[in-house]
Amino acid sequence: MADSDIQTAVTRALEDSPDRNFRETVDLAINLRDLDLNEPSNRVDESVVLPSGTGQETRIVVFAEGETAVRAEEAADEVLSGDDLADLGDDDDAAKDLADETDFFIAEEAMMQNIARHLGTVLGPRGKMPDPLSVDDDVVETVNRMKNTVQIRSGDRRTFHTLVGAEDMDAEEIADNIDVIIRRLHADLEKGPLNIDSVYVKTTMGPSVEVA
Repeated sequence: MADSDIQTAVTRALEDSPDRNFRETVDLAINLRDLDLNEPSNRVDESVVLPSGTGQETRIVVFAEGETAVRAEEAADEVLSGDDLADLGDDDDAAKDLADETDFFIAEEAMMQNIARHLGTVLGPRGKMPDPLSVDDDVVETVNRMKNTVQIRSGDRRTFHTLVGAEDMDAEEIADNIDVIIRRLHADLEKGPLNIDSVYVKTTMGPSVEVA
């Protein structure tokens, strides 16, 4: 269960958000300190599974063949074969559109080399190279896990943002998601909590509320 201070901040952010005619997301803003972000090894780049889910539709595309492709059809938004991959490699615009429309890619390990060759220049800079799927992995379980995953990525910026839920989720659920992200940062950053200057939560159009 999340810290009560986190839940209090989330509740206030939800209550202070003005009514809108669309479903707002809930976002976390993280401000880092005492890190040289020009050094790539100091940058945050993590996939985090949110225990309460994202509250949003997450588009997953799987590169697979044979039985894995058949199984992937049960859960993924789109399944692409080796032939599809080759076609994308010859159509830069289609490859860019696919990359921009897709949240996460998953691919059988045997296809990773060809993906790097055909799509590396498109997916790499966007931070969307596929998660490799080993022969022992269940593709349906992997897709379902990825649907509850967010990517937290700082790049070379001291301040970065990540999705933590939607306005119609319970404050406790959103707080649990935030708690997982903060714990991951504490574990991964060089000086743990000392590298975090401040954390704020807000709805899309609402005011920011500091998380203690």
